[in-house]
Amino acid sequence: MKLKYTAAWVGLTAAAMVTATACGSDGAKTATETADKAVDKASTVMAALTRATDRTEELGSAEIRTTTTLEAAGGEPVSMDGTYSWGDGAAMDVEMDTAAAQMSGLQDDPTTRVVMVDGAYYYDIDPQPSGPIAGKEWMRVDVAAVTGEAGADNMAANADPTAGLRYLTASSKVEDLGKETVLGKETTHYRGSVGAEHIEKSKLTEAEKKAAVAALEANGGKMTCDIWVDGKDLPVRMSQTGAGMTVQMDFLKFGTTKEITAPPAAETGDLSEQVREQRDAAIGQ
Repeated sequence: MKLKYTAAWVGLTAAAMVTATACGSDGAKTATETADKAVDKASTVMAALTRATDRTEELGSAEIRTTTTLEAAGGEPVSMDGTYSWGDGAAMDVEMDTAAAQMSGLQDDPTTRVVMVDGAYYYDIDPQPSGPIAGKEWMRVDVAAVTGEAGADNMAANADPTAGLRYLTASSKVEDLGKETVLGKETTHYRGSVGAEHIEKSKLTEAEKKAAVAALEANGGKMTCDIWVDGKDLPVRMSQTGAGMTVQMDFLKFGTTKEITAPPAAETGDLSEQVREQRDAAIGQ
C-alpha cells in the first residue's frame, strides 16, 4: 500500500514555536535615549510574554482550532478542531478536514479524527481490504516518522504551545503591534522572528541553545511568530511561519479538557516505517 506524505501529518507544530524579542528605535532621539527606550520596550514585551507562557503552562490544556497551510501541498489549509493537552506531555484529540489533508482514500467521512499521544499519531480510518491496516479502525504513525527525530524530541521537551517564547531573549527584533480584537477579545499583538545565529549569540544556557537550535532546524532554520495576548495574560491566537508552512492556533477555552488515550492496540495498524521511508525519500529529492 502506498501512502502520500501530507501536510496533515505534520500535526500540531505550535509546540515547537520559537519566537523573538528585541527593541525598536527612534531616529529623532539621541543614542542614549534610544538605548534606554529600547531596553524599556524589550523588558515590557518580555514581561508580557513571560506571563503568558507561565499562565499557559499552568493550565495544561485547551480547546483549540488550528489551520495548517503547507506550500508543498498546494497551499490548501488543513483545519483541526479539538483538544490539545500539555500538562503531562504533548497530546491532542482533534477532527481534521479529510479532503484538505488528502486522506479521502482512507476515510469517506468529511472529517477524520486524529489522536496524538505517547509519541504517536492515530488516524481514525475506514477498514482497508489489504495491507498492514487491513480491517483496522485506526492507523498509527510515530511522531518521529512525520517530524524527524529532532522534531519529535522538541515536541516532547516543549509540549506547552507557548514554550518557545522562553527563547525570546535570543532575537534581534520584536514588534508590539498594538491592540486588536481577536475572537471577541481585546488583545495585544506581538510579532517576532529568530534564526540559529541569534540563538548562538544569546545568553541562553548551552542546554537551552541546543533545544532552541534543534527546534529551528526541525522547522526550516528560521521562524516568525505572531501572538495575541488578552488582558488575563493568556494567548488567544498564535501564528507560526517557517519552512514553507504556516500554522495558526486559536485558543477557545483553557483547562478542564478530557483525558487523551491511545486507541485499543487490537484495532490499530502501524504504518510508521512506510511513512518514515517516504519522508526520507522526499527530503532526499
